[in-house]
Order: sequence, then structure tokens, then C-alpha cells
Amino acid sequence: MKLLVTRPLPDPVMQAARARFDVTARASTLPLTPEELRASLREFDAVLPTLGDLYRAEVFADVPDPRARILANFGVGFNHIDLAAARAAGLVVTNTPGAVTDATADIAMTLILMTARRAGEGERLVRAGKWQGWHPTQMLGLHVSGKTLGIIGMGRIGKAIARRAHHGFGLEILYYNRSEAEPGLPARAVSLTEAMAADVVVVAVPGGPANHYLINAEQLAAMKPGAIFVNISRGDVVDEAALAHALQHGAIGGAGLDVYEHEPQIHPALLTMENVTLLPHLGTAALEVRTSMGLMAVENLIAHAEGLPLLNPV
Repeated sequence: MKLLVTRPLPDPVMQAARARFDVTARASTLPLTPEELRASLREFDAVLPTLGDLYRAEVFADVPDPRARILANFGVGFNHIDLAAARAAGLVVTNTPGAVTDATADIAMTLILMTARRAGEGERLVRAGKWQGWHPTQMLGLHVSGKTLGIIGMGRIGKAIARRAHHGFGLEILYYNRSEAEPGLPARAVSLTEAMAADVVVVAVPGGPANHYLINAEQLAAMKPGAIFVNISRGDVVDEAALAHALQHGAIGGAGLDVYEHEPQIHPALLTMENVTLLPHLGTAALEVRTSMGLMAVENLIAHAEGLPLLNPV
């Protein structure tokens, strides 16, 4: 079987893929171009794509009889793939849940602490040579311990964030989830508006049409003036312009973002604000995590090739 790997992956992943498939590996770190997307469906039996490889409905429409039969996505999020169009074209889609949970929860806590304690602003001050030494009222931020945390989305990642926040920092956990959830620790299910009114808010829902602009101007208006907003889900879950407006007008205290509505472009206003922590989508950026993700994708490909049940169908 001919397999296209759309982006460079860790060596153990490539070795596992080459041991089983006839692999073509792109050297580029950029997403597939429109032409490459269509060629991938025509020329390969399987594709291992990732974030930014936009398999939209029009791509499948242009390749009505694709050779490819599986998109084994590298990552848990798959909002860059039109599932209905893929299925209609005869392809199955898999992802890599579980492998990303702890690493993404760690980034959520990183953003909470960096934003609350003004760490990014402080580092810029030091690097610019403008720090004049310690004094009692310098760069006072939010003391996180004992505050309330509103988690939007109590799935695997939401629960991992809750464990870290509750057991590590004594945060009181409020959460909003569309379906019943069992957090596994003391937590209170509330409405979306109530969760947004916490001292710190973290968004951890899947991307895709169902959650597009779930967090908009109306929901941001429910936040406290000094509250911290963190997004580690998908960029299009948040109306980035509305977030920038809330920050510009002091409606909330700060924001920490690892994902963006139009990656890699970022709303210009967010780039100018000292109370905003911006990370370059580092959620799973640890070698062992990315290796685990890749090996899980390869396992899905092997299961498909051998006619076995898929490990992680979506």
C-alpha cells in the first residue's frame, strides 16, 4: 500500500510506517497545497495528514473516485477534515486521542500560570534590559491558588486539567459539558454562562461546526473584569475579534492562547497586548508525545490494511 505522510514526523514513527507501507514523506512543514490535497486522494492508498491539511468538501468533490481509503489523522482534532464528505467518498478517518491528553493539560496550566503571574510580560522586561530590581508592588498578578476554575468541555483533556488544578492548586472546579460527565473529583456542573463567570476559564472542547464561536461576545461579557481566559482547544471555537475587544476594553484581565482562529495568523490587536500570553500551538510539543501520536496513527493504518477494527475511528 502506498502511504503519504504529509509532514515530517519523529524517526520512530517513520520507521514503523516504512516497515509496513510504501511511504512517500513530504519534507515541507507547511500544510498540503490545494493541488497536493487532490493528488493525495488520487495517487495514494492511505494518507497520514495533520492540522492544516484542509480536506474540505470541495477537495473530495474534485476527486470523485479516490484511490485513498483512509485518512489516519495525526492529532486528536480533526476539524480540518470534512467527515461527511470523506465518508461519502468512501474514506474512513481516524485520530489519536489519549496520546495528547496530559501534554495538552500541561499547556493549559502553563498558560494559566503565565498569564495570571504576568510571566511573559516579565520575561520581556528582563530581556529588554528594563528591569530595575525587585520591589513590593512590581508586576502584581492574580494569585491562582484557591480560586474558581471554569472548564468548558469535560472530556479527557478537561478532566486532566481539573485534576491538576484541583489537586495541585486547590482550585474550585466548575464545568460546562453538553453531555453528562464524571470528572472524578469534586466539581460542579453549571451552565456555560456560570462557567464563564469563574476566576479562570479554560476552553477544552473539540473544534468543528458544532462549537464554532461557542465563545463569543455574549459569553465573554459574562466574565469577571480581572478573570483569565485560556484556549487550548481549537482557534475557531473562540471569536478572536470579540476576545480582542474584551481585552482592549478591560472587560477581562488577560488571556492565554495556544490556538488561533486563522493559524498561523493572529489578530493584530492580540500581538500588542502585554496581558496576553501567546504560544505557537505547543499543546503536544514533546518528543515522546508526538512519537506516541504518530505510532497510534500508524496502528490505525495497519488495522485498516489488515481489515481489522480501527483503533480510533471518528
